Amino acid sequence: MNKVRVWDLPTRIFHWALAILVAGLVISGELGGEAMVWHFRFGYCVGSLIIFRLTWGFVGGFWSRWRQFSCSPQSLKAFLSGKTSSSSYLGHSPTGSLSVLVILLFLAAQVGSGLMSDDEISNAGPLTPWVSEFIVQWATYWHKEIGKVVILSLVALHVLVIAWYFYKKNENLLRPMLTGDKMSHDNAPASKDRPVDWLKAILLMAASAYAIYKLINLVP
Repeated sequence: MNKVRVWDLPTRIFHWALAILVAGLVISGELGGEAMVWHFRFGYCVGSLIIFRLTWGFVGGFWSRWRQFSCSPQSLKAFLSGKTSSSSYLGHSPTGSLSVLVILLFLAAQVGSGLMSDDEISNAGPLTPWVSEFIVQWATYWHKEIGKVVILSLVALHVLVIAWYFYKKNENLLRPMLTGDKMSHDNAPASKDRPVDWLKAILLMAASAYAIYKLINLVP
């Protein structure tokens, strides 16, 4: 068995930062009132992380790149039918790959709708002046009634799957996201995880945050 660096440090930090921020979004959204200031801030941070992850999928570590995701209909069918197992994949399994994409998609929709939402009380997204009242209404409805439920459902499913793998298949999916390493029978390629790669991630994260900053500060 060989120890292989699968998840580089930027990918791991992204994962845990996103989990913390989503929890903060849910809590601040439920509290309302003055907590909405932090709700917006958490949302901006999530938007920055999404931009970072989308671009990191092209320039990040080997196993964090989009081309390593296995979620084609053929691979999903083989995985779900039991012809392949999660141990066959050092990176994300087919269902894991699909899960990542779906979660990122709905988080992006939630952030985007939040930027255009208006509760008609004291909180309005920074992009509401740029869109029609019709879009504001639908964005608000999606953000409060649909998107929130979908995100909570996906998070709950994600946690249940991790627990199921741990208790039923004796496979700890959290440990590699903490240590970055997995064991492999083969001499699999390792993700580059050097200080120079961390610097690249820092610069990319800064650029992603700046993009969100410029977006929310557009002057109509």
